Amino acid sequence: MKVEILDESNKAVFDALVAGVRAHNFENMGCEESKPLSVIARDEDGKLIGGVSGRTIYKHFLIEVVWVDKEARGTGLGRRLMELAEVEATKRGCVAAQLDTLSFQGPVFYGKLGFEVVGKVTGFPESPERYFLLKKYQ
Repeated sequence: MKVEILDESNKAVFDALVAGVRAHNFENMGCEESKPLSVIARDEDGKLIGGVSGRTIYKHFLIEVVWVDKEARGTGLGRRLMELAEVEATKRGCVAAQLDTLSFQGPVFYGKLGFEVVGKVTGFPESPERYFLLKKYQ
């Protein structure tokens, strides 16, 4: 056995790791394909000003990133993007959505959308608290 530390991104290694996890999941949960799901907004000039991106798998919407440009924050755009993404997720058969966020990023925002904190990693110097949130659709 040879163990290595890689200090840069390696797509082939990452893909092989994901394939291994998927094979294990298939053995335990059956075959399911991860399907990307993104909802984005652009301004009049075509510049990206916000979006929600993640994937749906095993009846869950796994939200990986939510971002709204500083100039568009507070306009309701984030709520609109999240709602549209969740509608699409439910059309795909999802029964829940999950995400994680840092204490300064948006736990209050997600709470207003019906997400509940299901876990928390306490912060420490130079690292804020991390919240894990879940929203059940049924």
